Amino acid sequence: MATLDEESEKQAPHSINVAGAALWGIAATTLLTSLMRGLQAAGVTRMDLPLMLGTMVMPDRDRAKLVGFIMQFVGGFGFAFGYAAIFESWRKANVWLGAVLGFVHGAFVLTAALPILPGIHPRMASEFSGPEPTASLEPPGFMASNYGRGTPVVTMIAHVLFGSILGAFYRISKSDTQP
Repeated sequence: MATLDEESEKQAPHSINVAGAALWGIAATTLLTSLMRGLQAAGVTRMDLPLMLGTMVMPDRDRAKLVGFIMQFVGGFGFAFGYAAIFESWRKANVWLGAVLGFVHGAFVLTAALPILPGIHPRMASEFSGPEPTASLEPPGFMASNYGRGTPVVTMIAHVLFGSILGAFYRISKSDTQP
């Protein structure tokens, strides 16, 4: 039978390895952003996430790309801390667990987050009402397929790699109760 100290240690919250989450979050976000931008430049996808994010807050497309790029990095940084919290709750991090989290993350982006974007994006056309004079972006469509057939594959690969980097290099924090 477990003692009270053993039970409390099993249930004690573990702090996030902030330095690890920050460092590898920047690395993973850099890879995700570079891969998606590079494959857009190569014509594999037409999805420009910094433009999509930036035009949510400003109409000028050139400035919106810069603002969107910053938003993407801040978001990636935040997601890295979310992944770290999950790894800490599991008390385990490795490339495979990271890849699974990245797959789930990418699937959520494609099937839930992007399809609702036209409803909240002030400069994106709706799939239901058609183009409007103020809409400067087309809606993503199912699995972001309006941005090219390669978009779902690119998005999934980028997110799996994002998770893989975090899982491979993030180190679980030491328990506060251990000597």
